[in-house]
Amino acid sequence: MSDSAQLQADLDRARSAFGELRSTLCEHYLGQGELIDQLLETLLAGGHVLLEGPPGLGKTTLVRLLSAVLGLEFRRVQFTPDLMPADILGTRILEDDGRGGRQFRQERGPIFTQVLLADEINRATPRTQSALLEAMEERQVSQFGKTEALDEHFFVAATQNPIEMEGTYPLPEAQLDRFLTKLSLAPPALAELTEILDATTRERRPLPGAAITSAELSRARALARAVPCAREGLEYAARLVLSSHPDHDQAPDLVRTYVRFGSGPRGAQALVLLAKARALLAGSDHVRAEDLSAVAPGALRHRLILGYEGEAAGVSPDAIVEALIENLPRPF
Repeated sequence: MSDSAQLQADLDRARSAFGELRSTLCEHYLGQGELIDQLLETLLAGGHVLLEGPPGLGKTTLVRLLSAVLGLEFRRVQFTPDLMPADILGTRILEDDGRGGRQFRQERGPIFTQVLLADEINRATPRTQSALLEAMEERQVSQFGKTEALDEHFFVAATQNPIEMEGTYPLPEAQLDRFLTKLSLAPPALAELTEILDATTRERRPLPGAAITSAELSRARALARAVPCAREGLEYAARLVLSSHPDHDQAPDLVRTYVRFGSGPRGAQALVLLAKARALLAGSDHVRAEDLSAVAPGALRHRLILGYEGEAAGVSPDAIVEALIENLPRPF
C-alpha cells in the first residue's frame, strides 16, 4: 500500500471511530449534539475543556460517558473551599519500614489518571486551582523534588455553575487559558426534555463499552495535527486574536468599548488546532475558513476579559467573538 493510500485509510478509520463515538454519546446523552461535536473536537485536538451550565444538565454524566466510550480511567474530584493541593496531587506518608526505621511513601493523588473531572472547579481557592496548572500545560507533576509524567491521554474536564457565584473563586486568567475550549450547556427544549424524561425515569442503562482503542486515539490526534492549514488560514486566526485587543487598529467598536484584555497566543493556537480537528471529522483534507469561524466561540469566549463597561452593559463574550468574525473578511 502506498503512503498516500495508507494515510487515507488511517483518516477513514479515525473518522469512522469518532463517528461511532458521537453516535454512542448522542444515544446516551440526549439533545446536545452540537455540544458533543465540540467536545470531540477538543478531545481530538488534545486539549482540556471547561463546561459551564446550571445544575442538573448532566455535566458529570457527560464526562463519565466520554471516559467510558474512550475506555479510559476516570477520576472525579469535588472542588470545595477546604480542598488542598495535596488532595489533588498526592502527598508523602511517613511509615515504618519493618526494620525499625522509617521512610516516606509517595501517595499519588487523583490527578494521576486519564480523564479527570474537576467538578465545580471555581469552588476551590486559587491555591488549589493552581495545582492543575503544570499538569494541564506540561502533562507532568512536580512535587517533593521529583517530576512524574502523566498519561499521554490525560484530559481535564472542569465544570462550573454560572448562576451560583456566592462562595466561589473565579478562575484566574492563567487557569482559564489552560482550557482549550469553554463550552456552555443550555437547558433542553420541550421535545428534548420529554425524551430525557422517558429515558431516565425507567430502568437505569449501563455505561457503554469502549468504542475506540488507546492506539486509535493517539493516531487520530496525530492525524488531526497533520491536517494542512494554509498560511492565509494561520494569518486569519492571528488577525482574529490580535483584533480582540482594544488598542489594535483593526479592533471592532464592540471590542474598543467593552473589552479590557483580549486573547493571547494560546487562543490563536486553540483556533488552529480545533479547526484542524473539525476539518478532519468533516472529511475535509485541509482547514477551511468556516472551520476557523465555527470554532472561534469555544476557543475565545473564556479568553476575553471585559472591562467595567462590558460587565455593566451585560455584553456576552460570544457577541464579541461574533463581532470579531464579522469585522474581518474571510481571506480564503
